[in-house]
Amino acid sequence: MLYLNDPLLLKQQLFINRKWVDGDSEKSISVQNPATGIEICKVASATKEDVVFSIECAQDALQTWRATTAKQRAELLKNWYHLIIENIDDLTSILTVEQGKPLAEAKAEILYGASYIEWFAEEAKRMYGDIIPSNKSSQRLLTIKQPIGVVAAITPWNFPNAMITRKAAPALAAGCSIIVKPSETTPLSALALAELAQRAGIPKGVFSVVIGVDSKEIGKELTDNPLVKKLSFTGSTKVGKILIKQCADTVKKVSMELGGNAPFIVFEDADIDQAVKGAIASKFRNAGQTCVCANRFLVHSSVYQAFTTKFVEATKKLVMGNGIEAKVSIGPLITAAAVQDVHAKVTYAAENGAKILLGGSPSQLGANFYPPTILSDVTPDMRVFKEEIFGPVAPIIAFDTEQQALELANATEAGLASYLYTQNYSRIWRFSERLENGIVGINEGVISTEVAPFGGIKQSGNGREGSKYGMDDYTEIKYLCMGGLV
Repeated sequence: MLYLNDPLLLKQQLFINRKWVDGDSEKSISVQNPATGIEICKVASATKEDVVFSIECAQDALQTWRATTAKQRAELLKNWYHLIIENIDDLTSILTVEQGKPLAEAKAEILYGASYIEWFAEEAKRMYGDIIPSNKSSQRLLTIKQPIGVVAAITPWNFPNAMITRKAAPALAAGCSIIVKPSETTPLSALALAELAQRAGIPKGVFSVVIGVDSKEIGKELTDNPLVKKLSFTGSTKVGKILIKQCADTVKKVSMELGGNAPFIVFEDADIDQAVKGAIASKFRNAGQTCVCANRFLVHSSVYQAFTTKFVEATKKLVMGNGIEAKVSIGPLITAAAVQDVHAKVTYAAENGAKILLGGSPSQLGANFYPPTILSDVTPDMRVFKEEIFGPVAPIIAFDTEQQALELANATEAGLASYLYTQNYSRIWRFSERLENGIVGINEGVISTEVAPFGGIKQSGNGREGSKYGMDDYTEIKYLCMGGLV
């Protein structure tokens, strides 16, 4: 059961034009707890007409919203932020029950998500333009930044709160209206955010949430509709490529935060205890279901055994179970299909020479549980090296030279995050600059923060979320040339 201090935060309808809408009752969505398989509730499913209506409302609202002052938008965002903090226990419970991560992790996500709202409430007042020195005495040149227009955001199930606020906060701060399409697997966190946005006073049509059983149909409308000027997506590279193609006909601005295959590199001079601590934090957070998770562990041969031994011992201390239970540090995967996919990768590795040092088979706790697993003697041709695992599996491969480590690290089309452990500052600069990733954690396993730009290169996407750069994807730069000045 889900017990809330404020039961009104558990919403089961769509949120469009500041109203709660039933949608298509014949296609309601069953939301289940991945730890138990028990249904939490049913949520309304949007029709194509619902999506079209939400876009039209967003377009209507845009005219007034973009004309509000930055200070007014900032005050409404701050109201939203404070309401989230006031209701953090309920939001944490909702997130854990629908997504599975332990309560401590869920609470950390709520705080992390709220930090983006607080940050962009402040950045709204700093959407500066420029005065450009003119090359003609009769002209004055300047630029201003304006909201791009109606924004569509498609968000994933692994961070059902923070992936919304990372997009909605800068969009709203810039003066855009936004329609959020969360994962149908985890819609309750999105709807709870909508309830608090309504209480915060965010005007009708400015922030809407639509969910549907037919994600492709909803996505197609969001990408095809000419009123939508920008699409922000977090999810798989495969789906991201489809959405980019669909946006081409209307030449939408897109920002894509796609899959990762993060290398975690441990050099011979690394502080091994520090590296193990970082490895645990990076690999097993959210049961390995994060795009910046360490996916491949590259360890110098001289410290390979020492690191592996300590890593295994530290991993054994993790407690797997239902996220609502005390002392649980790692929860279930999102579905049984995810467990099967992870296990297939482990099985392939074992059949091709990898050694299973820990875990390696589905848990008896339930269909969605897979235990923390560590593999040694991994080779670059194995799936656990080449593909994003998205589960609690740590494959370890040895290297002998810095050049070898660099080649292994960059041997992927993904380029989101990487991790580097060394005490050599010359190497830190040299190696970090040559890593093909948008984010590099140096002697640090936790890298996400609202004050720094988050995003990848290569096939991990484009655009940046958070930081002073975070509003760039939601604005257009307009150049004004003033002539006839004598």
